[in-house]
Amino acid sequence: MVHTYELAIPIFVTIWLTKFSVIDLGVVTLEVTTATLGVVVTIGYGLFGLGALPGGILVDRIGSRRLITWCLVGMGVSFGLLALAPSVVVITLALVVWGLAASVYHPAGLSLISKGIEERGTGFAYHGIAGNLGIGLGPLIAATLLLVLDWRVVAGVLAIPALFAAVYAFRANIDPAAAVETDGSDGAGDATDDDEAGDGTEDGGADDATDDDAAATAGVESLAAFRSESRALFAGSFALVFLVVMCSGLYYRGFLTFLPELLGRLEGFEPIAVASLLPETLHGPLGIDPSDGNTLAPSDYFYSGLLLVGVIGQYVGGKLTDRLPVEYGIAVGFGGLTVLALVFLPAAGMGLVPLAIVGALMGVFLFVVQPLYQATVAEYTPAGTRGLSYGYTYLGVFGVGALGGAIAGTILEYATEPTLFIVLAGFAAVASITGIVLGRRNAA
Repeated sequence: MVHTYELAIPIFVTIWLTKFSVIDLGVVTLEVTTATLGVVVTIGYGLFGLGALPGGILVDRIGSRRLITWCLVGMGVSFGLLALAPSVVVITLALVVWGLAASVYHPAGLSLISKGIEERGTGFAYHGIAGNLGIGLGPLIAATLLLVLDWRVVAGVLAIPALFAAVYAFRANIDPAAAVETDGSDGAGDATDDDEAGDGTEDGGADDATDDDAAATAGVESLAAFRSESRALFAGSFALVFLVVMCSGLYYRGFLTFLPELLGRLEGFEPIAVASLLPETLHGPLGIDPSDGNTLAPSDYFYSGLLLVGVIGQYVGGKLTDRLPVEYGIAVGFGGLTVLALVFLPAAGMGLVPLAIVGALMGVFLFVVQPLYQATVAEYTPAGTRGLSYGYTYLGVFGVGALGGAIAGTILEYATEPTLFIVLAGFAAVASITGIVLGRRNAA
């Protein structure tokens, strides 16, 4: 659900570029361009990351399920507000609500997996597969609904599933500290953290509503403790892990935010009239009017397909974390992303087949690195502050990483497309080199 909403937003961006001409701030009026909309999207995406840090602190105090439930409620409300938005200012407000609500999910969900599942890598893999289904299906569903519905109606329809998911999250019967109870050596320096992270929690049926509270007795209890735990994290190798996740976020957001817009400029991705895709005999029964100008954007479906291929990357990356040193997996994964950024535009210039091949590889590598860095965080942090650790992680991925959207929009507005992909390659190269440094430091 989180990624369904996250990656449906760029589909709406292509519409907002044509539906709105100005952003009226009262004291000043701005033109709607890729640069200004890049900033608007960055605000929402930025809060998605910035809220992860306080979200991580809350996970260690009140537990995962409660936060996940409110996350889903907030996301549903935000898309309901988006459905009513008369201007870019209200769109910005809706994205702010979405970013704040969605921000708590990753610290909550990943902390739950890291402490509740013994086969952590496989757990991250299946979790990533679910995420990629949302990543791919979100824009696919949005693009398909937009063929016959106004964008505001589509936003309203998308709001509904989150509320049903919130009910499920509230009622789910889980043991949030199962792996901590059975594994006394969860990560570096964890010998005494397991007892703090949730000893004595049992799956108690109707009483399971309190499991999260029982499991969340560790973590940050005060501002002084927050500072102390943060200093302890960044005094070690976690600082390098944080650099990796920042680069990952900048690459991810910089590449994906305007990808539908970029693809739409390429030969072979011209809009196709919906009426031309169906026999005339079906126009009447389906309510299709050839004169209404409704078109299908092939770029939206290529974009969705690229993201769905990421399911393979998530699974492979998750399995690799159980079979090889995660540091070198990071080096190889981001090395692949470096090369793919440099060959993406040349492949696009060679035709649809080369672009499809490079796009599929990009989809795999873009997501193969995620289980790897998620598991790396678990390797380099104690269980008792795992929520805080993942809070910092997604502050880097989605908070700092949100700047990738603004960077991409600004480059596309004032520079060239090749410049954007060179910058993206630079982000990936830094992450790859950092993975090698981590591996050598760990070996020493």
